This record gives sequence, C-alpha cells and structure tokens, in this order.
Amino acid sequence: QVQLMESGGGLVQPGGSLRLSCAASGNILRVNDMGWHRQVPGKERELVAVIKSGGSTNYADSVKGRFTISRDNNKNTVWLQMNSLKPEDTAVYYCNAEIVATVSGGYWGQGTQVTVSS
Repeated sequence: QVQLMESGGGLVQPGGSLRLSCAASGNILRVNDMGWHRQVPGKERELVAVIKSGGSTNYADSVKGRFTISRDNNKNTVWLQMNSLKPEDTAVYYCNAEIVATVSGGYWGQGTQVTVSS
C-alpha cells in the first residue's frame, strides 16, 4: 500500500523559513508529478508548487521567488523550502503525488500545519 508521509510544519515568525518533506513509500514502480497544495478553513485547496520527474517546476504566483520545490527520485521524496514566510502562508500543507504502483493514481499525505505569526 502506498503512503505519503509529511514532516516539517510548525510555527514560524513572519520573514522566517521552514522546510517541508514528503516521502512516498510502498510497492512503488514509478513516481510522476509530485507537488504541494495548501488549504485554509473555508477555502478550496490550492496548488502551491509541482515538480515533474524530470525536474521541471511550476509555482503559484503568490509563492514565486520565495518557495522552492525539489525532489530526489531515488528516495521518492519531495521537499518544499519556504522562505520569507508571510502570515497569509498560514495553512495546512498537503503533499501529493501521481504514483504508478499496484494501485496507481493520485495519493495525498495527511497534511502538516504551517502557522506564520508573531
């Protein structure tokens, strides 16, 4: 069974940094796109960043220049380096991945809370 396990959330002051990690495990044949989304109460989940297996990336306009997504294909792991954090970045951050496995499809992590506050 495929699982995505996230870590790295927490409380940080405005202007600070956090690094989120997400590792996929299980009977995996291949991991295609990996990405991060975020959600605040009362709003729809929104895309933050996505990275293809070849390394090309795409970011939401609100995080361009501040966040960096990266991955290690050998470890089936994706990271989100978040710098210059703002209060409006506060949300639950979810990792997701398109995985080829015994049961192929889109998988989601459990979510990790990021709070930016002084």
